[in-house]
Amino acid sequence: MRIVSYNVNGIRAALKKGIIDWLKTDPADIICLQETKATKDDVDVKLLEALGFEHHWFSAQKKGYSGVAVFTKIKPTNVVFGNGHGASDDEGRVIQLDFGDIRLINAYFPSGTSGDERQQFKYKWLDEFYNYLNELKKKHPKIILCGDYNIAHKEIDIHDPKGNKNSSGFLPEERAWMDKFLASGWIDTFREFHTEPHRYSWWSQRFPSVRLNNKGWRIDYITVTEPLKKQLVSADIYPDVKQSDHCPIFLEIKTK
Repeated sequence: MRIVSYNVNGIRAALKKGIIDWLKTDPADIICLQETKATKDDVDVKLLEALGFEHHWFSAQKKGYSGVAVFTKIKPTNVVFGNGHGASDDEGRVIQLDFGDIRLINAYFPSGTSGDERQQFKYKWLDEFYNYLNELKKKHPKIILCGDYNIAHKEIDIHDPKGNKNSSGFLPEERAWMDKFLASGWIDTFREFHTEPHRYSWWSQRFPSVRLNNKGWRIDYITVTEPLKKQLVSADIYPDVKQSDHCPIFLEIKTK
């Protein structure tokens, strides 16, 4: 099973920038998108269906905001929209699909960059999601959680750790949450295969030179629960795919 996670910063914008041509290269069996900023009615889904994808969307109630979607060539045995937390579900942040004994969760974690109110929402969301996942693991021991976590975990995951120590996405409380999360039985799949620095998945759009000079953050992750560790095959980041301010990340996992 090959999985891509990609914050597209608006699926309609990504379509104009050639994402269908990239999907034609068969990068994965399952494509998990975050920040779609659209409903399926806003998109010509025949383009996806022609490539062999079935598609599942969970959009925010607010138009043009947030939202997640999964395009898959492998038929899921079950689809769950949301995670039962009202404020999160209103913003279309979580969609879940079962593939046999594996539960795949595609999540768009909140950003706190717009101010204190959203930062507090982010902390509350993180706490609720952590508790939700701990309960879910009892029923579904094998979970893949992919998405835009909006947190750079360690100094290696950000180009300027000192300059960003007070920036949302690299705050001590957020990084401590990642410590706690990974210590509770989750594996950062990229770091299982790559220990090298300067590997990022997001670059600010304020200055074009930022991406050119690779001044980025690694805030997109595919993590798995411990029971899946032996099934990991490979993981990577694709910085040369450029339909968004993020880039796709990749995991291959054995399903048997």
